[in-house]
Amino acid sequence: MLHDRLLVRVDDAADRRSSGGILIPATASMGRRLTWARVEATGAHVRAVEIGDRVLFDPQDRAEVEVRGDAFVLLRERDLHAVASERIEEGQTGLYL
Repeated sequence: MLHDRLLVRVDDAADRRSSGGILIPATASMGRRLTWARVEATGAHVRAVEIGDRVLFDPQDRAEVEVRGDAFVLLRERDLHAVASERIEEGQTGLYL
């Protein structure tokens, strides 16, 4: 990976439940909705993200790529909206916006 690029694997789309208990199928069309993905590789100039972190991004601002038969998304670090990290220090939540 070069510069500030990230290679991410999009989380599987699964059925969701509303707060009222209604089942919403993964194929249901919704308005503009952000997507979570897991970071698989990072470029040398990425500062706030590490491999294994989950990131939130706009699915319309992405470039898809296939590597060895697996589908990935190529992003720039500046296109991220949030990072959910397993690296939790004292007094932190692990979610960085």
